[in-house]
Amino acid sequence: MRIYLAFLLSSIVCCINGTGIQQVTCGSVVKLYNSYYKVRLHSHDVKYGSGSGQQSVTGTQQQDDHNSNWLIKGTPKRSCKRGTPISCGQQVRLEHLATKRNLHSHHFSSPLSDQQEISAFGSDGEGDSGDEWLVICDGEEWGRDQYIMFRHIDTDVYLGVTGQQYGRPIHGQNEVVGLSRPGVQAKWQTMEGVFIKSTDFSEDVRVFHDPSEL
Repeated sequence: MRIYLAFLLSSIVCCINGTGIQQVTCGSVVKLYNSYYKVRLHSHDVKYGSGSGQQSVTGTQQQDDHNSNWLIKGTPKRSCKRGTPISCGQQVRLEHLATKRNLHSHHFSSPLSDQQEISAFGSDGEGDSGDEWLVICDGEEWGRDQYIMFRHIDTDVYLGVTGQQYGRPIHGQNEVVGLSRPGVQAKWQTMEGVFIKSTDFSEDVRVFHDPSEL
């Protein structure tokens, strides 16, 4: 955890070869942007008042909020090596960096639109099968500037956003839900991030990416 936070802090100081890595890689920390609603995937230590009562997941318009950082990692059945590109069709977990809970879904209704609830679940990066997502993209690998979708393995819903917004204590943040059908509300793109270039820890190069450089 402290190592990744150090990477993020150092990225604020300097951008190193921002266009050097064109794929999203295992072990990278990214912000995911939904261009339809112009929000980034976000979470925080605020529980839902209904449904599962687990940690809420929302969409925020703020660009620089550290609670929008997600660690890309493999699953218990299919791990991935640090720095290797994520393939289209690969199963991944997304760990919320600040709280170390995984992006999760299950058969609970979402609070505002009565679709499927999306939450953050687990402890210290460990959870269950409800944390696993299929990366849907064109081509062989997940490109940094590519629009992609995430399909939930257990329930077959797509990670998406609605136009409904919460009141207090998360005023103005959009509802994030599981959608039964894919569409523009379920398309995501990586934005700011720390991308892992090498699988060899001793030779790691962490590259800060600002989308304006592409």
